[in-house]
Amino acid sequence: MKTKLAADGRAVFHSIPFDFDRAELKLESKSQIAEMAALLKSNPTLKIFIIGHTDGKGEFEYNIKLSGKRATAVAIVLTKDHEISAARIITRGLGPLAPVATNRTEDGREKNRRVELVEQ
Repeated sequence: MKTKLAADGRAVFHSIPFDFDRAELKLESKSQIAEMAALLKSNPTLKIFIIGHTDGKGEFEYNIKLSGKRATAVAIVLTKDHEISAARIITRGLGPLAPVATNRTEDGREKNRRVELVEQ
């Protein structure tokens, strides 16, 4: 993750998946969030944006709000469970604006429902 941030300025987390129209974290997200926390703890001056994304289904404004809720869900776990300072995190939702796969298939839509960590 540190290498991806250094090279690309961001790290994509497809292992923090979301069900359609949901912002609740799944149990399988736990290890990825722990990895984020470890990165932040080992780099105490690192500040991040947590960016939430949705697939292309549904109304645009709704998806913007939903993606923001997804980013916030990750930030809450980082601050509460891993004791990362909230001052180091800004959350935003981009909805369907930055897909990594087609929205024409369920597999593609699933890949688009994700979270990214971006260096501030």
